[in-house]
Amino acid sequence: MRKVKDFDAELNALNERAKLLKQRKIQQFGELIEATGADALDPDLLAGALIAAVAETDKGIMTKWSARGAQFFRETSRRSSRRAAGTGAGDKAPETGPQSA
Repeated sequence: MRKVKDFDAELNALNERAKLLKQRKIQQFGELIEATGADALDPDLLAGALIAAVAETDKGIMTKWSARGAQFFRETSRRSSRRAAGTGAGDKAPETGPQSA
C-alpha cells in the first residue's frame, strides 16, 4: 500500500525554505555593502547609485563594473585565506612593493 503524501507539510516546508533563502540573500547584501565600504555612504546616495546601475544599458560600462567586482571578490578571498592560514586578522600584507625574503 502506498503512503499518502502530506501536501500541506511539503508546502509548508518549501515556504519555510524560501523564507530562509530570502533572509540569507538580504543578509549577504548587507555584508556586501559593509565589505565594500558602502555603509559609510548616505543611504540616498547609495540608493541613487544602485538605481543608476540597474538603469545602465551601456555594455562597456557594465563589463568594467563586473571586472572590478570580480577583482574585489578575488582580493577579498585572498585576504580571507591568508587569515585562515595564520597570518592573523591584524596583520596586513603589503599591497605594493617588493616582498622581503
